[in-house]
Amino acid sequence: MSNRLTGVFAPVVTPFNADLSPNFELYLRHCQWLLQQGAGLAVFGTNSEANSLTALERMNLLDKLVQNNVDARRSLPGTGCCTIQDTVELSRHATVHGCAGVLMLPPFFYKGVSDDGLFDYYSQVIERVGLQDLRVYLYHIPAFSGVPISLALIERLIRRYPEQVVGIKDSSGDWQNIEAMLSNFPDFAIFPASESFLTRAMPLGASGCISATINVNPAAISRLCAGWQLEGAAQQQQAVDTIRKIFQSYPMIAALKFAISHYSDKPSWQVQRPPLSALTADKKTALLAALDAAGFRMPGVLEGRAP
Repeated sequence: MSNRLTGVFAPVVTPFNADLSPNFELYLRHCQWLLQQGAGLAVFGTNSEANSLTALERMNLLDKLVQNNVDARRSLPGTGCCTIQDTVELSRHATVHGCAGVLMLPPFFYKGVSDDGLFDYYSQVIERVGLQDLRVYLYHIPAFSGVPISLALIERLIRRYPEQVVGIKDSSGDWQNIEAMLSNFPDFAIFPASESFLTRAMPLGASGCISATINVNPAAISRLCAGWQLEGAAQQQQAVDTIRKIFQSYPMIAALKFAISHYSDKPSWQVQRPPLSALTADKKTALLAALDAAGFRMPGVLEGRAP
């Protein structure tokens, strides 16, 4: 595939005001900081609380990012919804804005659906969007969606829509599945959902990773992705793994938001939309202690703005 998307992308956490409306000022600053640190923006992903946002809220946020000169070419918005039409509208909107692609969950309410049903869903979306520039990155996250994306389905979609279905994020955490995709689809843009796979996956042709902890550790993860073959990569892998393990031992979204709040000195970052909630006081203390012991910092996040 020519011009294949590569690099690391953060499923950008979404800040909210006390009334639970999106806080765009904080959101813009965080996106600018991530780009400055070498990361792309997988806005409206799982750790963005995307399924607690309406389609209109997602489109309005993307509109505002583009209006504020955030480069859509480094953005990969999540657009997969249970309804075909919502997915169509979000995907068309992102494509018209010139986004690098869209990250598309399968319809996730009904379980035990067939590959035929999933193929029909994706086919309906692609045909109704009707834009040659549409680039779909499938989103395999069976622990949350309950709807796995099989190798057979990937093959079928690539065969039918070779210009539109161009990649996948694998959030299964299953190395054998990632390895099988890399082996079977060498021209597909494959993004594991954890930086912990980078030095194993990149030599086999992975395109990068789309990981929650890129929200807080973007420069180190981006550097490892770009230099996995260089001397010192094993030590860099160990270092990013240490930070990853700290964060994933807590409720991830709450931990990310608390860390951003602490290092940027913006308490309002901790607000989450119900049913999610912030970390308890004892967990905040423990998280900070673990991060301090690991020498963790978020350089530049206090300013939160690219020069």
